[in-house]
Amino acid sequence: MLEVKNLTFRVTDGGEATILDNLSFTVPSGQITVITGPNGGGKSTLAKLIMGIERPTSGQILLDGQDITGLSITERARLGIGYAFQQPPRFKGVTVRRLLELAHGSPLSEPACCNLLSRVGLCSQEYLKREVDASLSGGELKRIEIATLMARDVRLAIYDEPEAGIDLWSFSMLVDSFESFRTNPQQSSIIISHQERIIRLADEIIVIAGGRISAQGTQEEILPLLQGEVQNCACIQRQGGNGQC
Repeated sequence: MLEVKNLTFRVTDGGEATILDNLSFTVPSGQITVITGPNGGGKSTLAKLIMGIERPTSGQILLDGQDITGLSITERARLGIGYAFQQPPRFKGVTVRRLLELAHGSPLSEPACCNLLSRVGLCSQEYLKREVDASLSGGELKRIEIATLMARDVRLAIYDEPEAGIDLWSFSMLVDSFESFRTNPQQSSIIISHQERIIRLADEIIVIAGGRISAQGTQEEILPLLQGEVQNCACIQRQGGNGQC
């Protein structure tokens, strides 16, 4: 279980600005938590704080009761936290199969690699020997990174807008893969997304706006609020407003 307690993050570039302000929530094991909200609200910053890419100004982050606030990215990865970036890195000279094996921690059979890639909508035979370099599109790279995270036996998986750059057919397969996460009672998942199909996978939805939690609860509690905001935006746009919800 992940616990976030009174987490605050400020930056001082050209004057102090509060990006996240006193966030507290839990992500139970075996559940999917979807974090959504308007762009610029602090969602990706929160993911980076949990992974250790950024350090909080104040507050605590605990994994299964252990305070990991001061741990490095490497230490958190060793504890079983995995992170899929919005814009994944490229690795020239490393094949897709080798990357999957590195993530898994041991050699993988070709059928095992094929299974991982097919779960994210890639034709595995075509990709296993390809290098993870500039020859791959952004969408291909994103799907391969998600497959590497699936290859790991993580306690907490963090996906930052996994739908970005992925075609509709592959997105459908990705949603099915996320649905299967519930079969592992030891794994927690955080998915940052604006996509309704992904939001509907959530055991709990957290809405972050302006650096604060503006709403939190089950699908039944939160989805009507989100749908109401979208309809309000459409109304504003029809009346000539800027539609920035």
